[in-house]
Amino acid sequence: MFTANQFRAKAAEYAELLKNTDNPREIKEFQRSKQSFSQLAHNEDWLAANFDKIIDSQEGGKSADHRTVAEIEEHILRCLGAALIMQWNTIPTKLQRELFDTAGSLGELLKTATLRGQIARFLHDHKDVESSSDRAEGEAIGS
Repeated sequence: MFTANQFRAKAAEYAELLKNTDNPREIKEFQRSKQSFSQLAHNEDWLAANFDKIIDSQEGGKSADHRTVAEIEEHILRCLGAALIMQWNTIPTKLQRELFDTAGSLGELLKTATLRGQIARFLHDHKDVESSSDRAEGEAIGS
């Protein structure tokens, strides 16, 4: 899980990259990434400042969950990620590419190629999980 400071550091990395390129495509991409990471940092700050209010309002003032904000967010991200993978084959190809590019840019700047390779292998290894479980379920229902 990233912290606000880590998002700010990523935004700063992209700001530095912007200074060292004249390529219009790279400029656009670096600006987009810088803005995205800056916004994520802002969101993290807001969540940290208002988290207790959000939980209390959803649970009627009774917070039985004693995990930290980061632990809860990590759990939420894992659930969302699993749901995304389960539906991957139904997502339009253009959106798949955008999600892949975004996920690949979330790692350490100098290790993005490695991360992208790991993500690609993971998606390839799990590409038929949903469709095979649907087939098995359909076969069981048809029996």
